[in-house]
Amino acid sequence: MSCDVTKLNSGLSIVVPVYNSEGTLPDLIRRLDPVLRASAESFEVILINDGSRDQSWQVIKRLAQLHPWIRGLDLMRNYGQHNALLCGIRSARYDRVVTLDDDLQNPPEEIAKLLAKLRDGYDVVYGTPNIQRHGLWRDVASHLTKLTLQKAMGAETARRISAFRVLRTHLREAFRDFNSPFISVDVLLTWGTTRFTAVSVRHEPRRIGTSNYTFRKLLIHALNMVTGFSTWPLHLATLVGLGFTLFGIGVFLYILLRYSFMGNPVPGFPFLGSVIAIFSGAQLFSLGIIGEYLARVHLRMMDRPPYAVRTIIHPGAGAANVSGANNIEDSTA
Repeated sequence: MSCDVTKLNSGLSIVVPVYNSEGTLPDLIRRLDPVLRASAESFEVILINDGSRDQSWQVIKRLAQLHPWIRGLDLMRNYGQHNALLCGIRSARYDRVVTLDDDLQNPPEEIAKLLAKLRDGYDVVYGTPNIQRHGLWRDVASHLTKLTLQKAMGAETARRISAFRVLRTHLREAFRDFNSPFISVDVLLTWGTTRFTAVSVRHEPRRIGTSNYTFRKLLIHALNMVTGFSTWPLHLATLVGLGFTLFGIGVFLYILLRYSFMGNPVPGFPFLGSVIAIFSGAQLFSLGIIGEYLARVHLRMMDRPPYAVRTIIHPGAGAANVSGANNIEDSTA
C-alpha cells in the first residue's frame, strides 16, 4: 500500500493533529461545518490521533459516523505534531490543504482569509495571530524557534509562521520520498516553493487544558530543525575554530614580542589556564555540533519512519486496520 494519495480533486482538505482533545473536537467540527460548506463544494476533515491518552480516538470515530466528510487516522503512538501533519498532508484528496490546531485557538471562521490570500498566486499562506495568547516562556521559546526556522528556510516569512496555514497540495511532491523521524513541515514546504505570505488572524484563548508545547520541547524542536535541515551550525563551528586559531596566533605573537623586547615571558599560571580553558571549550563546542549531525545520520541509517498508522476510518466505510509503517490508503480514490 502507498503512503501517498495522488488523486487530487478541486476542493478543500482540513488536516488537524489531535492529542488529548476529546473536549474540543465536537465544537471544532461544529464550527468547521458552515465554514467548509461556504468555502468549497467538496471538502474533507482529516483528524490524526497522535497517540492521545484520553478518549480522543473514540470521539473521532463517533464524529466520523455523524459526518461522512470526516476521515480519522489513528497513529500507533505519539510521534509529534509535525509528523502527524505530514501524515495528514500525504493523505489529503483535494488540491488545497488547511492545517490548524485542535484546541480552537485557531478560529475556523478565519479560514476564508487564508483562502482569499491564496488566490493571489501564493502557494502557502500563514495565519499570523494578531495577539499571542501564550505565556511568557512559551512566547520566548516560540520566537527562538522562528528565528531558527528563518535560518533554515531562508525566508523572511518564517518570522510569521504558525500552525494555522493553507497550502497547495501539489507541494507535497517536493518531499514525496522524505523519510525521517525529524520533521519540520514548514522547511519541507520550502523544497517546493518560495511563494510564502502571511495574513493577520484572530487568536482565541485556550478553553480546555494547557499547551503540550513547553519551553523545553520548543527548544528541542528548534535544535532538530536547524541540525536536520540546515548546515549553518557546521559553518558556525568552522568560524569558531578559525576565530580561536587567530586568537591563538595573536597570543603567540604577544608572548614572542614581550620576550623579544622585555626579556621575560608572560608570568602566571592564570593566563595559561584561561587560554587552555578557552581553547578546550571551543573544541568541545565544535565536537558537540558535529555529534548532533552524526546522531541524525545514525537515525537516518536506521530508516526509522516518521509515523505509523494503526487504524483508518474511511468516510462511510467504518474502520480498517493497517499494518506496517507509513501506510495510508484511500479506499475511495
